[in-house]
Amino acid sequence: MTGHASYTTRQAAYNLRKLRGKDLIARPAGTRRYNVPLHAARTIAALLAFRTQVIAPILAGVRSPHQGRKPRTGPALTGTTKLRISMQALFHDLGITVDAAAA
Repeated sequence: MTGHASYTTRQAAYNLRKLRGKDLIARPAGTRRYNVPLHAARTIAALLAFRTQVIAPILAGVRSPHQGRKPRTGPALTGTTKLRISMQALFHDLGITVDAAAA
C-alpha cells in the first residue's frame, strides 16, 4: 500500500498501536477501520507543515555552500550564516548527518 515492498503487516500494526497510543487515530467499536479525530488531523497537519516548512530548510542550509579556502577578510557574518554555523555544531554534537542530496 505504501509502495515499499519491505513494509510488513507487523510494522503496520506497530505503527497503528503508536498512533492509537498518542490519540491520533481512533478505532470505532466492532470495526476494522480507523478514524482520525478533528484535533488529531490538526496535529498531524501542523507536524507535517513544521517538518516541510521549518526543519527541511534548516537542514538544507546547514551544509556549507563553499568547500574552498575561506577569505582572509570579508563581510561580517549575517544572521543566516551564524544560524547555519551553530546548527552545524549542534548536528555534529547530536550525531545527525545531512544528506548531500537534500541540500
